Formats: sequence, structure tokens, C-alpha cells
Amino acid sequence: MPTADPFQLLDDPQEWSAFSRLIDAGAGLWESQVVVGGMHCAACSVTVEEALRRVPGVQTAAVSASGQRATVQWRAGRVLPSGWMAAVVGSGYQVVPANDAFANTQRKAENRAALWRWLVAGLCMMQVMMYAYPAYTARAGDLSAEMEALLRWASWVLTLPVVFFSCGGFFRSAWNDVIHRRIGMDLPVALGIAVTFAVSTAGTFEPAGTFGREVYFDSLTMFVFFLLSGRWLELRLRARTAGALEAVMNRMPEGAERQAADGTWERVAVRRIGVGDLLRVQSGQSFAADGVVEQGASSVDEALLTGESRPLRREVGAEVLAGSFNLGATLWVRVQRVAGNTRYAQIVALMEAASATKPMLALLADRLAKPFLLGVMLSAAGAALWWWDRDPERALMVAVSVLVVTCPCALSLATPAAMLAAAGRLAGGGVLVRRLQALEELARVDTVVFDKTGTLSRDQLQVQGVQTRAGTSQAQALVWAAALARHSMHPASRALVRAQGALPSTASTESAWQCAEATEVAGQGLMGSVVSGTGTTQALRLGSAAFCGVAPTADADTEVMLSDAQGWIATFSLEEALRDDAQACVDTLRAAGVDMQILSGDSVHAVQRVARTLGIAHARGGCSPDDKLHALRALQAKGHSVAMVGDGLNDAPVLAGAQVSFALGQAVPLAQARSDFVVLGAELMPVAQTLLLARRTMSIVRQNLAWALVYNAVCVPLAVAGMLPAWAAGLGMAGSSLLVVGNALRLSRAAS
Repeated sequence: MPTADPFQLLDDPQEWSAFSRLIDAGAGLWESQVVVGGMHCAACSVTVEEALRRVPGVQTAAVSASGQRATVQWRAGRVLPSGWMAAVVGSGYQVVPANDAFANTQRKAENRAALWRWLVAGLCMMQVMMYAYPAYTARAGDLSAEMEALLRWASWVLTLPVVFFSCGGFFRSAWNDVIHRRIGMDLPVALGIAVTFAVSTAGTFEPAGTFGREVYFDSLTMFVFFLLSGRWLELRLRARTAGALEAVMNRMPEGAERQAADGTWERVAVRRIGVGDLLRVQSGQSFAADGVVEQGASSVDEALLTGESRPLRREVGAEVLAGSFNLGATLWVRVQRVAGNTRYAQIVALMEAASATKPMLALLADRLAKPFLLGVMLSAAGAALWWWDRDPERALMVAVSVLVVTCPCALSLATPAAMLAAAGRLAGGGVLVRRLQALEELARVDTVVFDKTGTLSRDQLQVQGVQTRAGTSQAQALVWAAALARHSMHPASRALVRAQGALPSTASTESAWQCAEATEVAGQGLMGSVVSGTGTTQALRLGSAAFCGVAPTADADTEVMLSDAQGWIATFSLEEALRDDAQACVDTLRAAGVDMQILSGDSVHAVQRVARTLGIAHARGGCSPDDKLHALRALQAKGHSVAMVGDGLNDAPVLAGAQVSFALGQAVPLAQARSDFVVLGAELMPVAQTLLLARRTMSIVRQNLAWALVYNAVCVPLAVAGMLPAWAAGLGMAGSSLLVVGNALRLSRAAS
């Protein structure tokens, strides 16, 4: 068990950024993420939380037994990391900083130790079963007293490694519970193992005594093997369910190559990198900070940061993100953002906060865990007392069966296992879950409200139609308009340039028109001259109808005019480009029985056009943030459960007011996002997929809870009645926990 001494190294403020982030500089409030080892159940997480909250200077503590993580907020002026970490160790658990290399080492060591205990238990169980076999099959007189005693002694010797090595984890955890005056889920298991071994040992040493009629070494080794099988597989399954979360959280390198003042390259720790440093990133390495490429060209993998599954080309002047991988040639990167200011750090902060939060059902399980365990102990004692007058030996074994079979591991794992599996799957698809509770709420949503600009549509215009006067082709009009538009950064000008670039090469370049001069009149348009390759000059105006001297139309706010000295040449109809998967998202939600609405600050005409295109019946334009919030409250007053989908830039009130909220787009300030889900990529379909996955998650949770309750309702009476042997109780407990975690694991590969 680690001591507090190694943690004193973490009291250096320069080390804090490796596992903490500053929340309030004025108050010296920090939030740290740590990995807690040795937790197996809800009671364990409650114990660690209580130990942390008793430390002066610790503001809050949230611990997840399923995620093996803790989020601790503490004040630097009152306590240092070594102080509250020592409290965790003092409560009987191990703790290391999250994202620390030692955390992975510790996890591997824990898995390796669990595997060895399981192997020893399995080998000894098979040998003990071999020695017990004659006692089950022999007829009267087949076994002499000496032979029976020899078989018992052989079984006792083979049981010793199981009890003193394989069961070491159970006994250590139970002893910690005793000395700290608490009840954990390993305490009844350890008592059951100790009682069974003591009864069987007494029967071996005194065959004629009270407990000499029968020994239970075969049952003992068998149910220990079953328990360890469940515990080991549970560790493996937990690692898989949290795999996507861990993949994102542990993408940062331990160090990076930085150019020194003399021009040489030196290897430094990531926390020593500063803004303005020049880094060299080799092929296969991850970027240690956000920055701009100064030299080189390569492809990078940003799949887990932006949701973009394809490798992206990055050349000189392009931005790269911390935590993404360089897939090609070496890049030289000038650092722009480090530590907690990077996009990666903001994403990790959201994910870590989500992994430590607890849904309402999990909180209920936590509150019930200790009273339930106390009830288990009392039930076992009551069953033993009831059977004692009839058969003392059987009374103790009945108590053992009750202790083992009623351990509420499955109940405590039912909700968090499913939630973490769903969060891991969403993280792999570019959706961050800020609150696990939001998955419960999203499953009940019956109405989705969309913002338009930046949500259903992209933040750019596109040319939808071109009308021209007689004698002028659409291609010619686009070439003239684009020649002028290249001298403006207005969104309409950019749309015309893109439309001209999409023309066939012959139509786009046959006249080779260039703009000789151009003048932009703010809010009205452009005027200038364009010259062809043969020297022909054309004076043009591009912009509003009034600026071009033509009559306005009903759709003037979405049209751009082109005119010359003779008058009108062309009208370009513009509209915001819908996201490529907007229709698919809407269709999927509609098929799921979800009603949809649009609330947007854009013009009524533009909103209605998008609504007609997507087939959304209810749409309102010209809405202020307050208007959106009032409309949302009206829906909620009618009993609807509403999810709001926006770009997170000007929708903070309505995002905060909805039962569930999504923020889309890479421009969202992640650290201040008010949403429950953050969609990192440029697609809208993850919104529908998340809703479907939330419904499936709650279905899995209900299945898990139903199984845990049915299992206890059936097995507890059988154990009290003496009809459930110890080995079957161990099998039931292990199998129940394994079934719950395995059922949750289906979410990590479920089709959305």
C-alpha cells in the first residue's frame, strides 16, 4: 500500500497542471482528477468520498466506483495534494494522479494480480474436487476412516493457498472496513470464506466433533473461484466500457522536443512547454500543445477530438490540436496554447467531470448500499440462529450462503456500468457527455428544438439559383460576378466565388475575365471593371437591388444583383447551406416519435424555407434569446420534455433552460458551455444517434435493475431455507455481477 511520502512530490505547484486545473485564481480553487484503486462497489465510493470531504480545504469530492476515478476540488491555501491523497490511502485505497503513467501501471498490476489469484484458485479447486469426488460417489464401507481422513487433510492443504493467497483481496478489504468501522461489500464475502474454512478445518482436526460430519473445502474453493472469475472478468469489462474515455484522456505525450535558445533540440516535460516555443513532432507522435505549423506538411488524426474520422491535411499556416496524432512527415509547430487553455484540455475536463458524476439511480444505489449490507449481516445472523438448534453445522453454512448470495454488487453496478459504456461509445463518435444524468433525461425527451444558423445550416451561404437577361448565360454571369466578388470578404461574395469555382473548367475560364479595379460600398455592394483576355472591358455593379439600380423583389434579403450600363444582368438567389446530414437527422428523430421545432433569430422567410425543406411543421423566426426561452417554457408547461440543439454562442439561456441541451460546432467555448452534450464534429446526425443510444441505455439499466431485484428475490429465500449451497451462492453472486456488466457492454458496440 502506498504511503503519503511519495505524494509530497505533488505539492510542487509546477506539478499540479499534470492532473489539476485552476477553477478560481482569486480563491486558489483547484480541481484535480485521480485514479482510485481497490474500489469494487458503491459502498467503496461512498467511503472514499466521506474520507475526502473530512479533509479541511477540500470543497467537494465525487467518486465513481465504476470509472475508478475521483474529482476533488480543493483550496491551495488550506490543503495540498499530499494531504487529501493521504486521506484516501488512510481509508484503505490506493490513489494516483489521473493521466499519470503510473495509473496505467497500477491498473495493469491489479489485473495481473487478479489473474494470478484466479489461476491459483482454479488449480486448487480442481484438485480439491478430485479428492472430494470419492465422498460423493462411495457407498457405505468403500472408504475407511483413514482414507477419508487422508482425503480431508489433502483438501485442507490445497485450500490453504486459496484462503491465504487468492482470498487476500477480500480479507484486506474486509479488515479495512473493520478498523474504519464501516461495512463494505467484501466484508460479508470475507466472513463467509472465514466461517466455511473454520468449520471445515474443525471437522478435519476433530472428525468426531460437532462439525466433523462433513467438510466444505470443495464448496469453499469453488465459490472462491467463481467470485474471482467474476471479479477478474469485471475488471476486463470495465476497462473495455471505459475504453473510449481513456483513449481520449490519455492521448497527451509525456514529453516533447523543443528548440533551445542555441538552436539545438531538447526533450522536455509537457508542463514545461510555453507559448511561443517551437516543437518538432515526428511521425507517429501526438501534439503536446495547440499551435500553428511553421514547417513541413503531413496528415493528422483528430478523430477523437473533432469527430472527423478521416486524416486531415496540415501544411504551413494550419492549426494543429494537442492530443491529435501526426501520421506523416515531421512537422515544426509554433505553440499558441498550452495546458488548460488547449482544446484537448477543455475536452478532457468535460469528460472527467462526466465520468465522476452519478446519475440519480446510481446515487440511490449508493445511499442504499450500506443499509442493505447491514441488512445482509443481520439476515445471515438471524438465519444462523434459527438453524442452530436443529443443526449447528448447517446453521453456519446457511449463514455463509446468505452472506454471499445477497451481496448487492449487481445492484450497485446496474446503472453506472451502462452509463459509462454509453458515454464511452459517444466519446468515440465525437460526442462528449458533460452529465451522465443527462442520458436519463434524454431518454424521456419527446420534443427537439433546433436553432437554425450554425445548427441546421452551416455558417456560409450558397448560390441556389441564377436568373439572367436574354443573351447572357448563367456561367458568364457567375464569371463576371466572381471577378468582382474576389475583392470582398462578405459571405455573399464568398458564395459567388465558390459557385464559380464549381463550374466546369471550360465554362469558368474560357473568357478569362479579371477585375481591373473594384470599390466596395459598405452594406450595399461592389462596383468596378472587369477585363477579358482579349481586352474587352465591362463596368459592373454587384450587390443590392437599389445599389444596382434595379427593382427589388420579395426575396431581396436573399438575392444579389448584377448590372451594367444597360441595366439588370443577373439575379443570384442565395441561402444558407443546410448541413449534409440535416435531413437524415430529422428523419431519424421523426421515426423515433420525436416532435421537432425551429426557433431562430434569423428572418421569418429564411426560417420557413428551411422548415419546408426539412419537413418541420413548427418554426419561428425573428426570435430573441428571451423569445426562445419563453417558447421553451411554454412547451414544458404543456408537459413536454425538451432537448435544445444550438451552436452555444448566443443560446445560453435556452440551453440552460431545456431538460437536455446539445452544443454543436468547434467554435463552442467548451469550458463555459452550458450544454449537457457537446458535438465536436461538423455533423448533426450524432444528435439523433445520442437520443437513440440514451433510450437504449435506459432500457439496459432497467434490465439490469430488474435482474438484480429478481435474483435477490429468488435466491435469498433459498439461502435462508438452506437450499442453496455455498458454491452455488458464489456462482450466483459472480454470475449476477458479470451479467450486469456484460449486458452494459452491449452499449459500446450497439448500432445506433
